[in-house]
Parts: sequence; C-alpha cells; structure tokens
Amino acid sequence: MKSTSANAGAPASHADAWTFRTPRARLALWFGWLALVALFVYCWRVMNADTMWVFVADAPRQAADLGSRMWPPSLTYLPELLAPLWDTLNIATLGTVGGVIMAVPVAFLAARNTTPSRLWVRPVALWVIVTSRSINSLIWALLLVAVLGPGLLAGVVAIALRSIGFVGKLLYEAIEETDARQVEAISATGASAAQRLDYAIVPQVMPAFWAIALFRWDINIRESTILGLVGAGGIGLKLQASINVLAWPQVATILLVILATVLVSEWVSARVRQAIM
Repeated sequence: MKSTSANAGAPASHADAWTFRTPRARLALWFGWLALVALFVYCWRVMNADTMWVFVADAPRQAADLGSRMWPPSLTYLPELLAPLWDTLNIATLGTVGGVIMAVPVAFLAARNTTPSRLWVRPVALWVIVTSRSINSLIWALLLVAVLGPGLLAGVVAIALRSIGFVGKLLYEAIEETDARQVEAISATGASAAQRLDYAIVPQVMPAFWAIALFRWDINIRESTILGLVGAGGIGLKLQASINVLAWPQVATILLVILATVLVSEWVSARVRQAIM
C-alpha cells in the first residue's frame, strides 16, 4: 500500500505522454510528403521536357516590345466595341438564366434529402453535374459552333451547359445542409412531399440560390468575353480579328473594355448579394 500511494503522485512516464500523432501516423505523413515532392519533380520534368529556355530568357524583352506596340490604346476604336460588348453581356445573362433553369431540378435530384431514388436517380444527376463541370465553356463553344454554326446561339448554349454543373453542385450541397427539424415540423402536420419541399426546404435554400446564380453570372461575364475566339460571338470576335492583323492598339482597347466590364459586373453582383443576404 505504501508503494502504491507513493507511485500515485509520481509524474507520468515518457511512454504515457500524449502526442499529436502516433509514430505510424508521423511515418505515413512523411511518406506522403515525400511522394508529393517526387510527383512535383516528375511533373516539372515532364512539363519542361520541350521547353526552349532561350525563348523564356528573351520573354521580358518580347513582353516590353509588345507593350510598347499596344500603347497608347486606340480610343477611336471604342465605338465599334459597343455592339459586341452588348452581345457579350447577353450571352452571359441568357446563358446564366438557361443554366440555372436546368440546374435547379438536377440539384434537387442530386441532393440526398430530396432525390426520389438514391440508387438510380441521384447517380444520373451527379453524372450530369460532373459532365458539365469537366468541360470548359470554350470547349463547349467549339463543339456547339460545329453543330449550330457560328454566332451568339452557340455562345449562349455553351455558357448554359457549363453553368449547370457549377450551379447544380453548389445548390445540391445547400439543399443537403438544410435544417431537418423544419422538415420534420412540416411533416408532423401531415404535409405531402411537395408541401414539405415548398414550405420547409425551398425557403431555406433561396438565399443560397440567389447568391450562387449571381456568382455564376459574374463568372460567365468573364468566360463569355473569350468565346468569340472560336466563333461564338461577342467581343472575342473583335479581339481575335485585331490580333490576326496585329492591330495592337485595338487589342489594348479591347482588353481595357473587358477589364472595365468585369469590374462593373463584380461590383453589381457584390451589391446585389449584399442586399439579398
């Protein structure tokens, strides 16, 4: 008993000391970092296998020369950009509206708490979301120009198809994060599935829905400016034409117009999100 009481007040041994990670976890972490560094080195070697470093070393001089050719911008070219800029805004807006309309049912079918079947319907909805997100809007536009022909319609459809995945993913995650207690309270009144959706889930999701839609519209403004490079209309057509004839002052003017448009769209979307949240 004396030895037991004496040992009771003794400090814990080194073997009993608490550590943040076990030795096995630390070893696995080190191996993970080692594998990451090895992967980075391998990717760097593959990426630079055909790099001509002579051109890289000459890049600052070439950039300075190109900048001198672009300055000053050709402000007399500005009136010719108003119509293509309006087309770009229409492509982004109509594409966003179309994408949101298609993404909403896909999101409800993909969410665990609203899908009619987790085994059959949800995987199909998730496949639609992944497919839309995995293909860039420029590639969508390139394919659609070949199918629909050059013009604004191809750009609008490309933006819409690209927006489905973005809006659908964020929206179905917001649906899954809704408070289940409100759904249970509505269900306790004998409400049907449609009434539970209408009175319990949709009101919780609406703020996130508007924020996601505005955020996607802001992104689509940026993406629609380059769709003209593949013939999908908008200000990108003017940019491509100016680059082809080496009209660098016109290119500078187009870039400044695009920058101003993006800044204005960012300001508008931020103010609207702030008002509705």
